[in-house]
Amino acid sequence: MVTGARGFLGSHLCRRLSESGAEVYGLSRTEQEGGADPIRWKQGSLEDFEMANGLLHTVKPDVVYHLAGHVTAAPNMEHVLPTFHSLLVSTVNLLTLATQIGCRRVVLIGSLTEPKAGRLDQAPGSPYAAAKWAGSAYARMFKELYQTPVVIVRPFMVYGPGQDQRKLIPYVATSLLQGEAPKLSSGQWKADWVYVSDVIDGLIEAGQRPGIEGGTIELGSGTLVSVQDLVRQIVELLGSSVQPLFGSLADRPLEEVHAADVSAAYSTLGWKPKTPLKEGLKQTLNWYEKHLGVCS
Repeated sequence: MVTGARGFLGSHLCRRLSESGAEVYGLSRTEQEGGADPIRWKQGSLEDFEMANGLLHTVKPDVVYHLAGHVTAAPNMEHVLPTFHSLLVSTVNLLTLATQIGCRRVVLIGSLTEPKAGRLDQAPGSPYAAAKWAGSAYARMFKELYQTPVVIVRPFMVYGPGQDQRKLIPYVATSLLQGEAPKLSSGQWKADWVYVSDVIDGLIEAGQRPGIEGGTIELGSGTLVSVQDLVRQIVELLGSSVQPLFGSLADRPLEEVHAADVSAAYSTLGWKPKTPLKEGLKQTLNWYEKHLGVCS
């Protein structure tokens, strides 16, 4: 079962799992048309314990991937309650029910925005980061107290075809393709960019490998690239003459800057990223060129 199955990561994961022959249940807040889609769609929210209880006891999934939630790294106070309910409450409900029904594995999606180990006195930089951090703490507690077979996976800055246009790479790409100058912050912030198909490889391994319960696995390239450098690569690959407007937006406060530590991913999953940034950007930009009318 994949929660948040209509999202960017969720849709890629469902497709890959289905192609591998798995029986996949996708949970979405909105009603989905079945049709020829091999995904068995369920509608609802894990914030509702009674609904979640009925769903988990009916489906009895062998493996659960928990990707659902209110996703934004914006620091605005308006995101406090939505992230608390959609991320933390849903995670605690899922961990409780997965323990009761005896799931073989729960893969909980953490976040690169969580404070790193050894820096527990650092304030999270957003309500999203705080809720993800608390969810990871509950997951570790469930593993130690109730032997819940949970694995925490932290993808870093995932990008690729089909990502929401509000995200950086799709926004910049579609703006340039339409001849418009994207409005950006200073571009000094650095991130660890990782292609979506590589992340899906890691998630599938995290759902299958024995003996890794209780671990936290980071999926990234292990290197940092600034937003300015990334955007310049996009401009070059598209051959655009439009100049991005750096400094038009304010930088976010308390934004984490660190690369993934991929040593655990390699030692436990045998996982390494396969797609260089330039190649991943080429594939992503090709997709947005073909789907510009849909995305704009």
